[in-house]
Amino acid sequence: MTELLDDLLDWLRIPSISTGGGDPADLQRAAEWAATRVRGAGGTAELVTIDGGNPLVVGDLPASSPGAPTVLIYGHYDVQGPGDLSLWSSDPFVPEIRDGRLYARGASDDKGNFLPLLHVACALARDGALPVNVRVLVEGEEEAASHAVAQWIRADERRADCAIVFDSDMADADTPAVTLGLRGIVMTSVDVRVAPRDLHSGVYGGTVANALHVLHAMLAQVVPGADGRVRAELREGIVPPDPAELASWERLPPGAAELAGVGANPVGDPADFYVRTGADASLDVNEIRGGEPRTLVPATAHATLSLRLAARQDPDHMAEVLTGLLRAAAPPYAEVTIETVRAAPALFDASHPSVALATQALERAVGVAPVLTRSGGSIPAVAELGQRGIPTIVSGFALSDDRIHSPDESFRLTSLERGERAARELYVSLAALPHHS
Repeated sequence: MTELLDDLLDWLRIPSISTGGGDPADLQRAAEWAATRVRGAGGTAELVTIDGGNPLVVGDLPASSPGAPTVLIYGHYDVQGPGDLSLWSSDPFVPEIRDGRLYARGASDDKGNFLPLLHVACALARDGALPVNVRVLVEGEEEAASHAVAQWIRADERRADCAIVFDSDMADADTPAVTLGLRGIVMTSVDVRVAPRDLHSGVYGGTVANALHVLHAMLAQVVPGADGRVRAELREGIVPPDPAELASWERLPPGAAELAGVGANPVGDPADFYVRTGADASLDVNEIRGGEPRTLVPATAHATLSLRLAARQDPDHMAEVLTGLLRAAAPPYAEVTIETVRAAPALFDASHPSVALATQALERAVGVAPVLTRSGGSIPAVAELGQRGIPTIVSGFALSDDRIHSPDESFRLTSLERGERAARELYVSLAALPHHS
């Protein structure tokens, strides 16, 4: 694993931040870093820019024999900003190994998780032993809505027989997972104005509209009840998980333990944790802004909320439903602006041959049969692949204590080793897929 680790350390030193505060030159460097690896293995790679976005890495590594199936591998080189540097134990862009973990921003999400797929494909290609054609797709906007990669996937005419995405978690520290479903999202920004300017609360309070009061009344119409479940209109189109999935989820740690592990207070029955986070809709208010800590009546207020969508829910329709509920609760004098960003959910067929081949490969690599799961998160590129009818194996070796998006993000060295073994086994196993030219 020495070469893989050295490469990862090198990639992590590039501060490829896409969420604000990053340098476009660093994003370019991180993309070129990946493209150089593909070219060095005898493949082709180019940087593709769409609508001025961060560059995509698009490449090809040919199989050692003709007629092999084609596998697309996807990951992202962009990372979240580090936030408050005083909360980090070491520099987020000077990788450091401590107690079997590699600490750096992007160590788990997604450079460390994804790189084994790229590293093994390149190594096999250099040795003339790559059993499948590998298409490489690495984006630089996953942390910032994935606009470019979504357009690229929609326009791509070459397709693939299967895709592999290492941007997900294990079921527990020793059990791998194949994630069959990802929730979609309607990310919503709400702005309310009720007056030209703020007013003095002593002179006008109780006689004029308060933007925060109006906003709170609007949010009250969509915020979940005490059990955490969203109202019926926001659950439209949900398809329950099939019995095979439910049986597989019995192998997962109890929901109460998952919540206790992150110090959370449950709402509703923790026994339903996996159904509710993987196969149901949810809504969270992420932010409310308005006013100042002094005696005024605020004229404006802002909120950000996210509606997570279960499999088969239509993001466009659910955006209309959510927007309608919010607007209906606003008084006629309020100026309300609502903007949404949407990503579709994804659900892949557990009976597809690629799933059986992948589960066998992961069991050989790790020594434990994987669990078939769904994720509460969203990966826009995966949803696009699903809509193109490309079966996609979503897996990975991250754990909840890797602290992605937080200070001291890390990745276990054992996870990196498992990723390398799993990538090798997956390429060998997926060579048995039927090839569609």
